[in-house]
Formats: sequence, C-alpha cells, structure tokens
Amino acid sequence: MRNLPVNLKRHLTAVGLLVLLCSTGRAAPVSQDLLDKLRGASETEAPRVVKEIELEWSRSGSAAMDLLLRRGREAMEAGNYPLAIEHLTALTDHAPGFAEGFHARAEAYFRADLYGPALDDLEITLALDPTHFDAMFGLAVMFQEFGDLRKAAKLYRRVLAMHPNHENAKAAIARMKRDGIGREL
Repeated sequence: MRNLPVNLKRHLTAVGLLVLLCSTGRAAPVSQDLLDKLRGASETEAPRVVKEIELEWSRSGSAAMDLLLRRGREAMEAGNYPLAIEHLTALTDHAPGFAEGFHARAEAYFRADLYGPALDDLEITLALDPTHFDAMFGLAVMFQEFGDLRKAAKLYRRVLAMHPNHENAKAAIARMKRDGIGREL
C-alpha cells in the first residue's frame, strides 16, 4: 500500500472498514428446522414457535446492538417514533447486516407515516433474510394500502406458506377473496 495514491489508500481503508462493520451485528436467518417446525405447527403450537423465531431474529450477536434494538422498540411502544427511528438508525448504521434492525425501523417509519423509508427498510430486511415473514407481511400491507392488490395477495400467500397460522395474513386473504381480489386463475 506504500506506493498507492492517497485517494486509493483512503478508498481501500473505507472498504476495509465497511467489511469490518458488516461483519458485526450480522445475525443468520432463522434455521430451516425452526421454519419447518412453524410450517407444521398446530394453531396452539404456532405462537410458541413464533416466539422462538422472534428471539432468533432479535439476536444481533452484539450486546450493544441488542441494546439499540431494545431502546428503539421501547421508544416505539411509548409512541415516540422519532426517538425510535434515531435508535434504530444507529443500529442499522453499525450493524448493516442485521435484518431485524431494518425490520424494526421499517415499523417505526410506517407508524410515523414515512412510507418510502419503511418500504426501503422492508426490502432490505427481505434481502438480508428472505424468510422474514413479518417483514413480508408488512410489505404486503403496504402494497395493499397503495392499491397493488395482486402483489399484496401474492405476499400474503408467501407468508402463509411459511406460517400457515398467521392470523392477520389469513384474514387479509379472506377479505381480498370476499371482495373478489387476489383469486388465483
């Protein structure tokens, strides 16, 4: 690196720092065993399995990042969405590979009526963890709100394929079918 131009050295240093940051706070998607367990769970078993999955989603691998997630969720529960977004933005900045950080921030953005950023964060969540059925459900709700009912129905079905007992997805599909929307041809 001694003979490289200064700008290139800075660029390589920035890339190295980015790689280091991306390696912290990166939680693996939920195990296939848990997803299979959820798929086969009865209505009474499903809530327990969902809790296990939510616990997995909430583990960033870093105590500091877990604290930011907890503070963001507490602020959201208190209705302080700007503070929640602030905590969750710090989380996503420091743990850009942690899907649940983006999912939680998407919820805060949505509750604050900031739909564009919420959509972006849901897409990032699903890029990081394509099995995150809560993010998928949130995206379906947004598509339904925006009037893209085909996409919404398709996403609700994908949620139900992973979590057959997801009450809100079942209710949404039932409403759409009742209204004649989302039927498969």
